[in-house]
Amino acid sequence: MNDDWSAASSAANSAADSTAPGTLAAVLGRLGMRSYLEVMALLREGILVIDPQLMILGMNPAAAEMLGRPPEELVGAHVCDFFGQTTCPSDTLAETLARGEAILDFQTAVRLHGDGSGQVLIRTVPLLARDGGPLGVALILGDVTELTALRKQISARYRLGNIIGRDRKMQELYQLIEDIAASEATVLIRGESGTGKELVAHAIHNASDRAAGPFVSVNCSALSEHLLESELFGHVKGAFTGAIADRTGRFGEAAGGTIFLDEIGDVSPVVQVKLLRVLQERVVERVGDNRSLPVDVRVVSATNRDLEGLLATGRLREDFYYRIKVVSLVLPLLRDRREDIPLLVEHFLERMKGRRKRELRVSDEAMAVLMNYSWPGNVRELENALEHAAVLSRDGIIQPAQWPPELRGAAAPASLHQVERHSPHERELILAALDKTGWNRSRAARKLGIDRTTLWRKIKEYDLSRDD
Repeated sequence: MNDDWSAASSAANSAADSTAPGTLAAVLGRLGMRSYLEVMALLREGILVIDPQLMILGMNPAAAEMLGRPPEELVGAHVCDFFGQTTCPSDTLAETLARGEAILDFQTAVRLHGDGSGQVLIRTVPLLARDGGPLGVALILGDVTELTALRKQISARYRLGNIIGRDRKMQELYQLIEDIAASEATVLIRGESGTGKELVAHAIHNASDRAAGPFVSVNCSALSEHLLESELFGHVKGAFTGAIADRTGRFGEAAGGTIFLDEIGDVSPVVQVKLLRVLQERVVERVGDNRSLPVDVRVVSATNRDLEGLLATGRLREDFYYRIKVVSLVLPLLRDRREDIPLLVEHFLERMKGRRKRELRVSDEAMAVLMNYSWPGNVRELENALEHAAVLSRDGIIQPAQWPPELRGAAAPASLHQVERHSPHERELILAALDKTGWNRSRAARKLGIDRTTLWRKIKEYDLSRDD
């Protein structure tokens, strides 16, 4: 093992770009092997040296302790024996060997000491032998099991189903969803495009007594009046040209569950009358049939239209309007809850992880762009922007230049002096600075361009705490 570490040390020294006094390379060049190994022995991170066939050549004590095996049992074993075939970073290690490039901060599952499973953050460094040939890879393991569990606990506090947000408006929305889910009341969800109206409808369904039943979604703006009527209520054979068999309709398919009527503001007055009868009498009448069939469904609808404006022009019936909005939920805009953007970014990047070989993260400069953008497309636009940037990012770190063109024009304010005082944006900047500095008020104040006393007053003004 000492020969392996000597080779690794030699490779590290020969790869260093500078031996100027004060640099690490200059110190390592004078360091004795015993001292070098003592440094390795005291590291909390586990270090495994892997050959080109991914067999373990050697390790430091932290790696042996982490994996719960004595060194003599680890040497000669295949690295995937400890990760499992589905979580082994073999592709990452192969990429390091093929390209000779380090891989940073790739998180995966590992079998830790005992029979437990944990999470490690891995980094890879290509190693060269004394003759210049490839020795293998140094695999650095950081145990983040407890941190990952804590992040999941925190995440659970800030989500309901697939809805993400820690903003006060979102927490109030979660409570309202839980309150109304147990009832059978008809619900109207209002909000701009991209705010997640269907996600809220799913959350209501999943929290209700109808969760075991079907959830049926219908886009009311996608079909003509005649086709929408047949789609919703069904038809009998021969009711119109092309009706070659009886059809149940979406209300029938949703029996025992929930039907979600998206874009309800685009429904014609004729269909409104028929929907009104369903809502009042809980019966449907199929196209071409004169029989009324009972239905057992809960109706949740959504719109981004100005229903009051439609009501004033006569395009929306007043009785229908009041029947669909027994309970009304208004979804907050992303630009009104900017402090949720980092949380949403983390959520979307986590979802992308399974489709990519390496971890993705957003640089501070790129995050500043997100925090300053107006988000006319709300959460859907944010997700699309991340997908766009992920395709262009080659090193796993998203930079401002990789955002879509419309985002790149958003310049982040450098300090509080550039935003309106006593505004939501000012609160967001202060909270972001505190979170970024671990609530070190001196560093946060310097970052914001204000003194500590002013920052203290702002914290009191906005009633900020670590839990915000």
